[in-house]
Amino acid sequence: MSFRRALALAACGLAGGSVLFSAVAVGKQPARGGDAEPRPGGSAAAAAPPAAAAPAGTGGYWDSNWDRREPLALINLKKKNEETGEEELASRLDHCKAKATRHIFLIRHSQYNLDGRADKDRTLTPLGREQAELTGHRLASLGLKFDQIIHSSMTRATETTEIISKHLPGVKKISTDLLREGAPIEPDPPVSHWKPEAVQYYEDGARIEAAFRNFIHRADAKQEEDSYEIFVCHANVIRYIVCRALQFPPEGWLRMSLNNGSITHLVIRPNGRVALRTLGDTGFMPPDKITRT
Repeated sequence: MSFRRALALAACGLAGGSVLFSAVAVGKQPARGGDAEPRPGGSAAAAAPPAAAAPAGTGGYWDSNWDRREPLALINLKKKNEETGEEELASRLDHCKAKATRHIFLIRHSQYNLDGRADKDRTLTPLGREQAELTGHRLASLGLKFDQIIHSSMTRATETTEIISKHLPGVKKISTDLLREGAPIEPDPPVSHWKPEAVQYYEDGARIEAAFRNFIHRADAKQEEDSYEIFVCHANVIRYIVCRALQFPPEGWLRMSLNNGSITHLVIRPNGRVALRTLGDTGFMPPDKITRT
């Protein structure tokens, strides 16, 4: 085999490897939410968008501006000092940088009455009230200065919040419709036992994505101290938020399970990095008190 022939075959092999890598990096695009864009046409090597333009959570890289709070994205680079004509980039960047860490505690509501027809009838069961007491005691035992409890306006989440808050006196409570249960996005792989109508994904998905964008982000630049916030809501909402925060494909949310009264702990650093400390922890409950309904 001639040298020129061997070189041509090697080049083809490298090109094939590039196409394969591009296909893996792009992955499956989310149905909605975030900054999802249509998959580009043509060959993967020629038409793939730049890494910075791809939607967060669909590739093998970390989008540092996932919450649109990256300092460089918040300043006008064209603005110059009127006297010197030079950019004061360093000082403006420092003004926009987050300084504190946010600790997000996502609590799934306790066991509730599944026979209730309306939301107001789906109250906590006696066991569910015990679970909420255990969760509240666990949170209090952490010795943290919690800033607030934001909870879904649904009955089971509201009742869980009221019981937990007894263990955290003085912590303000805020109710919101954004955290209500729903169908965030069509799961992949699909399941046979749960198939909402397409319109439900359309309506709930936008709301739950709005909850993620409103509540899950790095600290404001004005925040000086680390914060500890509790969100009492629902399994679907929590699982979707975890996928989005970690930039995993959001369609995978149904691959996780969460027990009633469980604690999921997310940490958002000043640089925008996100870590999952715990997922659905109920190790503080006796085995006979653990349910997943």
